[in-house]
Amino acid sequence: MRRRDFITFVGGTAVAWPLAARAQQPVMPVIGFFSAASPASFSGRIRAFQQGLSETGYAEGRNVAIEFRWANDRLDRLPDMAADLVRRPVAVIAATGTPTALAAKAATTTIPIVFQTVADPVQIGLVASLNRPGGNLTGLSTLGLEVGPKQLELLHRLIPAVTTMALLVNPTFPDTTSLAQKLQSSARALGLDLYVMHASGEHDFDAVFNTIRELRAGALVITTNPLFTSRRERLATLALRHGIPAIYQYREFAAAGGLMSYGASFTDSLRLVGIYTGRILNGEKPADLPVQQATKLELVLNLNTAKALGLAIPETVLALADEVIE
Repeated sequence: MRRRDFITFVGGTAVAWPLAARAQQPVMPVIGFFSAASPASFSGRIRAFQQGLSETGYAEGRNVAIEFRWANDRLDRLPDMAADLVRRPVAVIAATGTPTALAAKAATTTIPIVFQTVADPVQIGLVASLNRPGGNLTGLSTLGLEVGPKQLELLHRLIPAVTTMALLVNPTFPDTTSLAQKLQSSARALGLDLYVMHASGEHDFDAVFNTIRELRAGALVITTNPLFTSRRERLATLALRHGIPAIYQYREFAAAGGLMSYGASFTDSLRLVGIYTGRILNGEKPADLPVQQATKLELVLNLNTAKALGLAIPETVLALADEVIE
């Protein structure tokens, strides 16, 4: 072999080796993270989701990629966004929130979906049963319906002289009617009148709080909703400005200046969603993974807000708190 031919042969081989190595590398799986909220309201929760993934051996950028889809409270965008993830296609869809989970379910019967919802996943048609989900969906329920009556009870214990309260709901949200009916029944059992207020966007908030004042409602329960979660600072500010003690499901509301929160930990819920997503990437099937129900409930009180509202927190309520913000 002539020297020039040898150099050409070696040079060609040197170029071909890395190309062949790249061709043999496995394709990195892609997760579609799908939310009706905005990325600004999810920063801590994304870290919790990533922590759950890490517990099953996955790290973003190392052996898994994540495609994020944010509806920014525009529920009308959800079907198109779900269809976009299916066309991508992704290996698993992590759908946070009831409308998002329903949109993902409508978009695919083959791509695995891990959901997080405050509703009853059987009642709204996400799965056939909690123990045997069937199909391509499984996930976690954070007991939104179940904590509502307890939130009413906590407000009643805090301010027993108040006999009229308000309930804030998003009428575009699935299962709103049944939730309102359940809480009105619970209010009657406590001897309370409960008025239902509707807000489908932030533009409704001022009118809602003005109406609450006109009705002389002395406290407010805010139902769990992506709109309300992403606007928690605004709601906390309005409640304080109008002198209305308010409760929400997630700790972030109390941390933002709301009086109190009671419900499942959203960050813990997202960690569990991450674990299930990783288990599916490792080969398990959604149909074989029972739907989990949140068992970690926490009561958070903001004493600064209580003082600003002129409220003295009874010792019986303080004793129940998992966290007190001072």
